[in-house]
Amino acid sequence: MAEKVIVKDLRKRYGEILAADGISFEIRKGEIFGLLGPNGAGKTTTVECVIGLRQPDSGRIEVCGFDVVAQPFEVRQRIGAALQTTALQDKITPREALRLFASFYRNPEDPERLIERFSLREKANAPFDSLSGGQRQRLAIALAFVNQPEVVFLDEPTTGLDAQSRRDLHGEIERMKHEGHTVLLTTHYIDEAEKLCDRIAIVDHGRIIASGTPRELIARSAATPTIVLGTNPPLDPELIAGLADVEEVSPDGGRVRFRSTDVRRTLAELMSLAERHAAEVTELHVRKATLEDVFIELTGERLRD
Repeated sequence: MAEKVIVKDLRKRYGEILAADGISFEIRKGEIFGLLGPNGAGKTTTVECVIGLRQPDSGRIEVCGFDVVAQPFEVRQRIGAALQTTALQDKITPREALRLFASFYRNPEDPERLIERFSLREKANAPFDSLSGGQRQRLAIALAFVNQPEVVFLDEPTTGLDAQSRRDLHGEIERMKHEGHTVLLTTHYIDEAEKLCDRIAIVDHGRIIASGTPRELIARSAATPTIVLGTNPPLDPELIAGLADVEEVSPDGGRVRFRSTDVRRTLAELMSLAERHAAEVTELHVRKATLEDVFIELTGERLRD
């Protein structure tokens, strides 16, 4: 089966809030699929419905060929999940938690191998309430691997982590793909989605408003390239604003930042402008549209990386 996860027209309402409003997507075997969107967009509700923690109001969900609503036991034997928070008894140790979770499955992984894989050896016998945020997240993902899952669900796995812990988890997520696991990742970090995901669905107000590979999403964008210009002496930003095809001119330290709808013509005019004002070009960058530009264009909001 090429698709490990199939979601069709998923709807879930909480009172007046429609958290999932007709969400549909498919995840192919062996890929990392990202749900990208701000907090409250409906990402967590979608994941919780897909893994069977919440009952959808309507729609069809299949995981590994099994209906999530009609065959929940078969689904749970084949998936692993690390949600935003891991709730364990304060004094349970990572080793005890892994052994307990292993007892729930037909074909569990050796807990000692998971302790080694997720760098938990030094804290294997430490109480859960003594673990750092990064250690708790590594334990959460280790618990998700107890049953040797075909599909792994990671809901905002790096939120609140320091830079080093975040990089470590990125490496582990990439390793999952290399080992043949299928991964569903939710995140509100644009750089994380762009780095890790084969395909991305942008979620806003309970709906998927765009999907594709990062490159495809950027290629569809109407966002214009950004140019950063530094000269000595500095050019008056108003001179640059007077050029054809230039928009959104703003000072940026000793430089000027602006957008251009015709980069080739703008660059030629900039060189002429600098020559006329005896200004030496000390810095010139042209940046094409990014995934963040795509997100802002689609939603009118800015995500914080």
